Amino acid sequence: MAKKSIKVRAKHKDGVTTVKALMTHAMESGFRKKSNGEAIPAHFIQEVVCEVGGNTVLNAHWSGGVSKNPYLSFKFDGGQGQTLKLTWTDNKGDSDSIESAIG
Repeated sequence: MAKKSIKVRAKHKDGVTTVKALMTHAMESGFRKKSNGEAIPAHFIQEVVCEVGGNTVLNAHWSGGVSKNPYLSFKFDGGQGQTLKLTWTDNKGDSDSIESAIG
């Protein structure tokens, strides 16, 4: 993908890091149809992985039931001063990732 499809913010407070991410993706379930009755092929994010300091802190497996341009928020212990890497992979093999310092 030429354009970055992920915006992420990670803040550390009182020993806990809060991550907020917005991913730009069509998220087609495969059940919708065009006006001519032809099915729109499934195209959705299947896996989202977040790593901090070489450790996986989140591994989510999604399906076509997740809405377009999904928003994800989660918390984990630690992470202060480290770099977070968030990656998604969809059912067509496309992927994107972003790295962000934890503030």
